[in-house]
Amino acid sequence: MGRRTLVRALATTLLLMASAALASAQDFQKSYNLEPGGTINVSNVSGDIHITGYDGSAVNVAGFKEGRDRDVVEVEDLSAAGRVELRVKYPRECNCDASIRFEVHVPRSVNFNFDKISTASGNISAEGVTGRIELHTASGDVTLQGVSGEVRAASASGTVKVRDAAGSVNANTASGNVDVELTRLEGTGDMRFSSASGDVSVRLPSSLDARVDMSTASGSIETDFPIEVRKDRYSSGYTARGQLGSGSRLLKISSASGDLRLKSL
Repeated sequence: MGRRTLVRALATTLLLMASAALASAQDFQKSYNLEPGGTINVSNVSGDIHITGYDGSAVNVAGFKEGRDRDVVEVEDLSAAGRVELRVKYPRECNCDASIRFEVHVPRSVNFNFDKISTASGNISAEGVTGRIELHTASGDVTLQGVSGEVRAASASGTVKVRDAAGSVNANTASGNVDVELTRLEGTGDMRFSSASGDVSVRLPSSLDARVDMSTASGSIETDFPIEVRKDRYSSGYTARGQLGSGSRLLKISSASGDLRLKSL
């Protein structure tokens, strides 16, 4: 075999190895044509999920495997008409060093039903999307930016942060802070914000129309709105209750151990 032929063969081998490594790292990639109102469900075990609105017409999903044992991770595609549904699977009793990170791109301003986007361990974010949005992580942070619709965000251990949102929001964490900014209220659905161990800060339009119920067992309360703050006679906590406008919705803000802030935009 000549030197030139050997070099070409070596280059081809390296290219094939690089392609195989890329295919291994990007475990899943698929596009879906989903009509407005369709459902998107992504259930992860270990790894982040990021959802972003873009100027396109298809729902694009990419999954990137990470970790020493990443090849054991599988993505089960249960999608059907009107529904994108993905679930991550591991071998039974697998003490694996493996995770998968999902990047989901959806058409901007198209209303979808994000039906419990979840991970057992990892962060979840959504930016520039519209619809019914339900995000949950057992261990990690949840972040939403520029979303519109009915939002439910929860973390068992982590911070929940919402910025520049429109619609209605419910957010809670068992251990961490809740920080919400809702620039435009829509509908009359109740809203609840809570932390078992952490501070809760909520910023809402000055035109807020609600029945307000705030309570902390161990912490302080601050508000810009005309509601009375009272010291609890039996604990070191405070309560604040009152009606703003016609009281068309319930606004409940609570913490077992943390400070509460209700501010006007």
